[in-house]
Amino acid sequence: MSGQEQSERGFVLAVCDGLKAFTRDEWEGLSGTSREANDYNPFISYDFLSSLEESGCVAPANGWLPRHLRLQDEAGQLLGAVPCYLKGHSQGEYVFDHGWADAFERAGGDYYPKYQAAVPFTPATGPRLLHDKSLRSQAVRQALAAGLRQLTEQQGISSAHVTFLPEDELPTLAEAGFLHRMDQQFHFINDGFGSYDEFLETLASRKRKALRKERREALGNSISIDWLTGSDLTENIWDQFYAFYMDTGSRKWGRPYLNREFYSLIGERMADDILLVMAKRDGRYIAGAINFIGADRLFGRHWGCIEDHPFLHFEVCYHQAIDFAISKGLKVVEAGAQGEHKLARGYVPVTTHSAHYIAHEGFRRAVEDYLIRERREIEQLNEALREHTPFRKDQNGDSGND
Repeated sequence: MSGQEQSERGFVLAVCDGLKAFTRDEWEGLSGTSREANDYNPFISYDFLSSLEESGCVAPANGWLPRHLRLQDEAGQLLGAVPCYLKGHSQGEYVFDHGWADAFERAGGDYYPKYQAAVPFTPATGPRLLHDKSLRSQAVRQALAAGLRQLTEQQGISSAHVTFLPEDELPTLAEAGFLHRMDQQFHFINDGFGSYDEFLETLASRKRKALRKERREALGNSISIDWLTGSDLTENIWDQFYAFYMDTGSRKWGRPYLNREFYSLIGERMADDILLVMAKRDGRYIAGAINFIGADRLFGRHWGCIEDHPFLHFEVCYHQAIDFAISKGLKVVEAGAQGEHKLARGYVPVTTHSAHYIAHEGFRRAVEDYLIRERREIEQLNEALREHTPFRKDQNGDSGND
């Protein structure tokens, strides 16, 4: 632990320099972190976050310095926590504040370092104000939000950002002075479908035919698909998937965030929470996508390939994810950040949320004005996109012509 502070309510807030400051049992007693919980989110699990740290993907050298908040009572019992990092840049976040940083620094301020309460490299919604499920959850949330703000102010840091948080955490953060930001993703909603074909029947006929054709063409050239999970995830499989990730990631992002050791660690610790969708041709794998399995949803993350084939990306990343979710009774597929091309494949626009505390009063007012306009634009965009989903416009027949 790097320091602590006594709050007015008798809580003790400690700042920890790694997940090692928590025992596994302590962390898994917090909301959403235990596999047995009906709100389990794999990205805030002890195994996922510790694997990022132990592999060196999250480290000071990479601009991510762990600074997790630990809230406990005077007797030392853990009450709540925030996965938090001191950041020297704005990479790997998927909620873009580069413009804010430029403006603040042009005005003579130092935007970095900043606090980031998030899961590194992971644009997936999940709890950020973690609390012991058996205790005073609202009081703990309030103490965590206020503590993050106080920490920002006391250390002379420009800002604190809580990204991809659930909507029900927003009021607590707003009460502590955080500003609300909205963004957009595309998710598949499983309306109790018994099969992919049953899902297709909800689409306009023209869209239904287009997707069937796309899937046939994606699996041309004798391509087959395997679902790998659990004991299927051998080191040899990870070697192959990592080659896909590096090949595609290096071209797409310049420098992929995750290293090979990270995949070995999560393969050892989280194999049953992982689905690799792997495409095979002529007896060897040529492409793959990694997904994580939560309590009620599938989270699509990275994709890579070493051969280019028409529509294979859509098949491996989106159609197969829908197939898996339906087969396992999962309610939602979160297919990652951005991508209006997902709309035509049965994914619908949803709103994501983040909260931002800006210490400088004048700059905070400017950001608040900007966010009011941005939220209005996001709402209008989502409304417009909902009019262009591939679903039938009424329940009596197709909106499109054969």
